[in-house]
Amino acid sequence: MNSVIILGGGNLALHLAKAFIKSKKINLIQMYNRNIGNLKSIKKKTAITDNLSDLKDADLYIISITDDAIHEFSQKLLLNGKLVVHTSGSIAMNALNGDFNKGVFYPLQTFTKGQKVNFKKVPICIETEVDNDLPKLEEIASSISKNVYIIDSKQREKLHLSAVFVNNFVNHLYHIADGICKENKIPFEILYPLIIETSKKIKKLNPKDAQTGPAIRNDRKTINHQLMQLTNSQKEIYSVLTDSILKTYNN
Repeated sequence: MNSVIILGGGNLALHLAKAFIKSKKINLIQMYNRNIGNLKSIKKKTAITDNLSDLKDADLYIISITDDAIHEFSQKLLLNGKLVVHTSGSIAMNALNGDFNKGVFYPLQTFTKGQKVNFKKVPICIETEVDNDLPKLEEIASSISKNVYIIDSKQREKLHLSAVFVNNFVNHLYHIADGICKENKIPFEILYPLIIETSKKIKKLNPKDAQTGPAIRNDRKTINHQLMQLTNSQKEIYSVLTDSILKTYNN
């Protein structure tokens, strides 16, 4: 059984901890966070500490903290010869700085406090500096997920960029739509079936082939009418997206 220590106390760190605790193939032996209060929900399930000097011996150490802090934090770790990975989608593996074997353990999913996540369906992208470490990391990833991919730092950077488009930007568009609905006393849940059908459709169709709406039809009358109903900031977003669709399909 592989032993794991998680370094961090944010949403991802706690979701990972719960997934490892459920696994029969992983022993989560400890969690570290400088604010130990963030680990109170997990302290009955594993050892916790706020002192890096008290870290136990483990097969894998997972740094799950903010991207900007990874480089500096990794310099504090005295884990010679151990496998240390981070969970960032946008930070290269070599951002880790220490006398240890480096790697990446990136779960491609959005994590929100209080929202349960089925890790079996979460893609986990892995990478190691030393080839011999890859089977171990793949085994650990496979213990909590059915979808494990070997992705290098350059690929992961582009993958994270793609994720921003399909997740962060799309969610912001939901926010705008929600505001328009509220202003006009329309329940936002009316749009749920459309949202679900759109996401289901791209499992069978290429996104380019699944596109619908006034822009793909070059329906200028509808486009201009809708622009008149929007605020200035909404018009800007609508126009940029509409122009992109027009250029893609009506070149």
